[in-house]
Amino acid sequence: MNQKFHKFVFNKILGWRGAEGEGLIPEDKAIILAAPHTSIYDFVIGFFYYRSMGGRLKIMIKKEAFFWPLGPILRHLGAFPMDRSNPQAMMMSIIHEMEKPDTKCMLTICPEGTRKAVHKWKMGYHKIGRECNLHVYLAHLDYKTRVIGSGSNNPITLTDDARADTDRIQQMYEDMHLTALHPDGYTTK
Repeated sequence: MNQKFHKFVFNKILGWRGAEGEGLIPEDKAIILAAPHTSIYDFVIGFFYYRSMGGRLKIMIKKEAFFWPLGPILRHLGAFPMDRSNPQAMMMSIIHEMEKPDTKCMLTICPEGTRKAVHKWKMGYHKIGRECNLHVYLAHLDYKTRVIGSGSNNPITLTDDARADTDRIQQMYEDMHLTALHPDGYTTK
């Protein structure tokens, strides 16, 4: 499927638009944090948004979602299953893949780690980003305005302090005043 098709679906069928001045991430490898995440529909919107600009994403989704017939469809769309029962092994596998010189990947992670409201976001993205020397971008969806952005204009360089970086990122999302599809499932505090 081509870029025009994805743009048509994104704009005309789904009724969304991209944030003004934002586009593809200007790097071959990066981490994209995506929030708010309260519905599988967030994946659909994000997928069509990035593909409408000609981009390709790799998206981590819990392995339980990869049942027949959804599993093959998700893989085709760029998703890969993650086994949350062994987070360390999963993270090391991702780091190993991202460190390969020929890997081109926009690794998209929902830092909340679930579609329910959580006060402390997951910090696995931080270890991956630090180990692989990757910038982090803050993708954002707002169901009230039906605008999504990639955060392409504001790369974040991570420090040695995962908790401080995550708190800072949560505050940045808070300052965006985003409305989730299910608002009771999203909090940044």
